[in-house]
Amino acid sequence: MAKTIVITGATSGFGKAIAERFAKEGYTVCITGRREERLLAMKEELEKAYGVKVITLKFDVRDREQVAAAIATLKEQVSQIDILVNNAGLASGLGTIDEGDIDDWELMIDTNVKGLLYMTRQIAPIMREQTNGHIINIGSTAGKSVYKNGNVYCATKFAVDALTQATRIDMLPYGIKVTAINPGMAETEFSLVRFKGDEERAANMYKGVRPLQAEDIADIAWYCATLPPHVCINDLTVTCLTQVNSVYHIKEAERIVK
Repeated sequence: MAKTIVITGATSGFGKAIAERFAKEGYTVCITGRREERLLAMKEELEKAYGVKVITLKFDVRDREQVAAAIATLKEQVSQIDILVNNAGLASGLGTIDEGDIDDWELMIDTNVKGLLYMTRQIAPIMREQTNGHIINIGSTAGKSVYKNGNVYCATKFAVDALTQATRIDMLPYGIKVTAINPGMAETEFSLVRFKGDEERAANMYKGVRPLQAEDIADIAWYCATLPPHVCINDLTVTCLTQVNSVYHIKEAERIVK
């Protein structure tokens, strides 16, 4: 029987790459997101390429009633949920705390923190009943060190870090693994969303840098998910070669090479 993975925010970036990686390995893949046309296109693509079952669930993680209804539907279609990847998240705006857009704050808190909580609250009891499973939360280097104008976004990712640790403790008696993967600079739609569609500004974020790719994070998620049963990676921070954390990085041209 194929194992099942549930991925939020699966229509782009890390989520899409993780869906592709696990589909390639024969998993039943449940992809979720708000953009139905992308979900359906991914379903067709993955089923054709890998011959696996792909389930699409269109809902907004910020709406707890939609989350509950979606997972109730999913439970009718699969016998077990082996992995949950809480990937849905975003940054919106880049302002100081005294001039920040409160709508941006609400969006980030509702998506990055409450969305993760709503999904975990629905799926953790299923895993508890199974006495196995793996919850993977996609955090950020922004949850390890705060950078200028990052304020609320960083706060949400610090919350992801804390919630991952708390979930690990709460799930400890049930044999459920809990892992945080904290990427640094990565070339996805992240900056395009943060800068609200400004492609030039988004592109400049990675100018002169060789950032992580979504496939890098997908490979790491696969590694974490396929370790022996007695091994659990609790927390993993990954950056490109020229980045140390959310504050310190250099351009490729500044590297000393022989």
